[in-house]
Amino acid sequence: MSRQAHTDSWYAATARPQPHYPELTESLSCDVCVVGGGYTGVTAALELAERGFDVVLLEANRIGWGASGRNGGQICTGFSSSPDKLIDWVGLDDARRLFAMTEEGKQIIRDRVARHDIDCDLTWGYFHAADRPRELRECEEAAETLSKLGYEAQEVVRDAERAQRHAASPRFIGGLYESGAGHLHPLNYCLGLARAAAQTGVRIFEGTRALTIDTEAAKVSTAKGEVSAKFLVLAMNAYLGDLVPGLRSRIMPVGTYIAATETLGENRAKGLIPGNAAVADMKFVLNYFRRSPDHRLLFGGRVSYSTLMPPNLPRAMRKKMLEVYPDLADVGFDFTWGGFVAITVERSPHLGRLGRRTYFAQGFSGSGVTLTGIAGRVLAEAIAGQAGRLDLFAKLPHTPFPGGRILRTPSLVLAMLWYRLRDLVP
Repeated sequence: MSRQAHTDSWYAATARPQPHYPELTESLSCDVCVVGGGYTGVTAALELAERGFDVVLLEANRIGWGASGRNGGQICTGFSSSPDKLIDWVGLDDARRLFAMTEEGKQIIRDRVARHDIDCDLTWGYFHAADRPRELRECEEAAETLSKLGYEAQEVVRDAERAQRHAASPRFIGGLYESGAGHLHPLNYCLGLARAAAQTGVRIFEGTRALTIDTEAAKVSTAKGEVSAKFLVLAMNAYLGDLVPGLRSRIMPVGTYIAATETLGENRAKGLIPGNAAVADMKFVLNYFRRSPDHRLLFGGRVSYSTLMPPNLPRAMRKKMLEVYPDLADVGFDFTWGGFVAITVERSPHLGRLGRRTYFAQGFSGSGVTLTGIAGRVLAEAIAGQAGRLDLFAKLPHTPFPGGRILRTPSLVLAMLWYRLRDLVP
């Protein structure tokens, strides 16, 4: 089966050299078969191999082909849902335990980058930028709740002058700065994890799409081969399709998009984000941006609830960018690209098991750079016989998207309209 190359992006253009893993052309048996070669699948495979399991990983295209190689590279704190909701769902004690695991997700990134010498431009610092009083109040409320969960690597910025030190835009009046969050080159991080997994004994196959998955027998069939395992890990996320209907109703693939400007020069790039933090505004459909090591602005935003690329994407992205940085009116884009993330109704990750032999993780809702690492570890722990932390994740609510296959996308579009209108409130 032919494998699709990585999408034409700044990440692909600056990717480190990578091996071409072979296509599966035989029948294999193993302890664990992992389906999906993004962060979740590769991390689960690596964690399992380190515990002595014989692991086979199947990827339909290239390692990091999906969201793991296309995302904004932002290492976020907590879940995409608000910390207040987390406390409401599970109570303060379990909320603290879950939040501690999200912080462990950040430590996994630190440890993996250092241990495996992954060159991925790991940088710490994150600024949530407020452009109206209501958003600044939301920053203050979020900081207070995060403190209840044990997070102190944060500072509320209450004036425009200090906000400019983090994001030099005339729009921003304050925000929330985190020294405990940050950014990286997402594709190079994923490729580095895969290299580490292969060196630890994981058998990786690219260009090997799963055609059928038997979750009871723990068997995966492909075009030219088959894998029989004791356990399965399903890590397809937004690219799950119809392979496992019982999981599909809990997630919705949503398109999100990024552009990379032409090279700005060091001084001009530093003038936009003086401290080299990742930046995101406070909108429900947020804009997020950061500097690249070669002095570009990487600017993300917009969403699409269909499977189609929005028309005139570069023009739409440029309009958004100029709302934040009007002085970039003379600057063009060298790259624009997009991909799908999987969201859940509650914007919290969905981890669990199907029967006795199949485990899954999906629906990271925009916070996957941080959460996929801990998800992969928790699944590996459960397969190794320690399911306590997986059971804690199972306490999170996961409502099916309403409307069935036909109406759920229109239903989501209508719901998002309310949030877009809310973003206009001062």
